[in-house]
Amino acid sequence: MRKRFLSILMVFMMFIMVGCSTNNKKEITDREGTKVNIPKKIDKIISTAPSNTEVIVDLGLSDKLVAIDKYSSDIEGINKDLTKIDFSNPDAETIIGLEPDIIIASGHNKTGSSEDPFKVISESGIPVVYIPSSGSIEGIYKDIEFIADILGVQGKGQALISDMKSQIDEVSKIGKTINDKKKVYFEIAPAPNLFTFGNSTFLNEMIEIIGAENVFKDENGWVTPSAEAVIDKNPDVILTNVNYIENPIDEIKNRDGFENINAVKENKVYQIDTNSSSRPSHKIILALNQMSKAIYPEKYGK
Repeated sequence: MRKRFLSILMVFMMFIMVGCSTNNKKEITDREGTKVNIPKKIDKIISTAPSNTEVIVDLGLSDKLVAIDKYSSDIEGINKDLTKIDFSNPDAETIIGLEPDIIIASGHNKTGSSEDPFKVISESGIPVVYIPSSGSIEGIYKDIEFIADILGVQGKGQALISDMKSQIDEVSKIGKTINDKKKVYFEIAPAPNLFTFGNSTFLNEMIEIIGAENVFKDENGWVTPSAEAVIDKNPDVILTNVNYIENPIDEIKNRDGFENINAVKENKVYQIDTNSSSRPSHKIILALNQMSKAIYPEKYGK
């Protein structure tokens, strides 16, 4: 009789524990469209991409981070002693040992991999939410809103978005008054393997907001043009965010055939901050302001 009573008691306790566990979680849909059960209260976060880390920090939640990817190390406000994880090959044992409440991952973490790099971790019971790299400014707004919502700071998220919109509107008002649009080539990777972008990217959208025209706007997504194609487009302004070669501006100016490009003739080749022009977060405002002043100093230089 006593054993039966204990068995019933154990089953009852298990039901209570399951119920409590369920009550402490909520189902959300991440930015990839996957349904994930996450804790209602989140105290320990792992961020796996700098764009997400920037948002988390400026939402005032840097103290909740227990690990970051190595590319997030240079973000202001980050504890330099945080555990650093590999961007595309995270160590499951290390991450599970940190006992995070949630992992906020990026679509870039899957690049070059046929399998979800966080599969083992999510199967261990740690929720992983994915945020694909947004190709539009509207997408960036939604990313910020999503992060703020799951972390319980919706008001701060809306404030961040409102500030971003306000600054973009200021640039857009001037951009809409410009009729004689300058042609712009924005270089992301230098010779011999040139890399730039076309439409369906937030950088192309930024050029349009400024009131200029991307010379590769008719291409879709990310583009690998030939040097001849750039010369043929004859941009009025060349921008680059390359920061891993010595003097990227001089490298552009001294390429064979580039001396015939208007931007080179007129010395209109400029360096743009790498991080803010490559990470889809609210920090793109820095790049937007730099780009606008480089392209139309007479309009935006004040």
